[in-house]
Amino acid sequence: MKSSSENETVLASDSSATSLQPRQARSIDAAIGSPIGIIAGNGTFPIAVVQRLNELGFRTIVIGHKGETNPEIEKIASECEWVRVGQLGKIISTLKRHGIRFVAFAGGISRVKLFGGARLDWRAIRLIARLGTVKDDVLLRGIAEELAHSGLEVFGAAQVLDRSIAEAGLLTRRGLGVQELADARIGWEAAKGIGALDIGQTVVTFEGVVVAVEAVDGTDATIRRAGDLTKRPKVGTFLPFGSAGSSGAVVVKVCKPQQDERLDLPTVGGQTIDSMVAAGATALVVEAGRTLILDWDEVVTIANSAGISILAVSELQQIR
Repeated sequence: MKSSSENETVLASDSSATSLQPRQARSIDAAIGSPIGIIAGNGTFPIAVVQRLNELGFRTIVIGHKGETNPEIEKIASECEWVRVGQLGKIISTLKRHGIRFVAFAGGISRVKLFGGARLDWRAIRLIARLGTVKDDVLLRGIAEELAHSGLEVFGAAQVLDRSIAEAGLLTRRGLGVQELADARIGWEAAKGIGALDIGQTVVTFEGVVVAVEAVDGTDATIRRAGDLTKRPKVGTFLPFGSAGSSGAVVVKVCKPQQDERLDLPTVGGQTIDSMVAAGATALVVEAGRTLILDWDEVVTIANSAGISILAVSELQQIR
């Protein structure tokens, strides 16, 4: 069920760096003896990345965001320093002070913070003025470009956890029923559509209708909104494939077509499945090879107990 790749030490590689394509670490071997910088956001992803780097013997310098990053990360990081959302100049100066060459992004930042909780420094203000937008993908690429201009090489943190990357196939006991498959196909096309507009990664469908689209509120809130609209009974028992009346809402989470996978990947965890259970959703479809499933055993266990189906596919035609 997990990624077939056994080489967990190889990071993203690409020798063609341009102003819009920040330099990337060739291999983690190049960083042996040097500290690794982690720009940490929210969720469990940053902790998982630091734990894995610790296992590989690397010294980790974490830049945590106040009000976003789990404070528990201080217990496992070699060193941890804190910034407020928007303090780009401080992030870069802190990384440089620690002699960091290799750096990765891990975890998201609540987009709602950009409306009032951010403390933009001059470097961040200049960047946003130059970009002319705070859309996720453009902003992340801009930040990565600023790091590159400061001599920092960006690698994809997900590469460290490549066994957590979903590979194609059914990940749970129960397969999708006929209605769920139809809804999943609708959701896939819709999710790719909103992704191309840099709106979000997640769409929830029910009985042939898109009922919720991810915006600034994030995946879990989107699923809860869908639950309020569909008003399905709580999922709690195993449902046989294609059983009549078994299908609830279908959650589809995909990678945006233009997404830089080193900087951001769709992520699913135990909290995602908990939200689906509470909302009465009965199926989850994710993009194979481009989705991280954290706490894999927990996710599958909860899903199987609730009768939720999880399917990973790489293209629309595989939803069948």
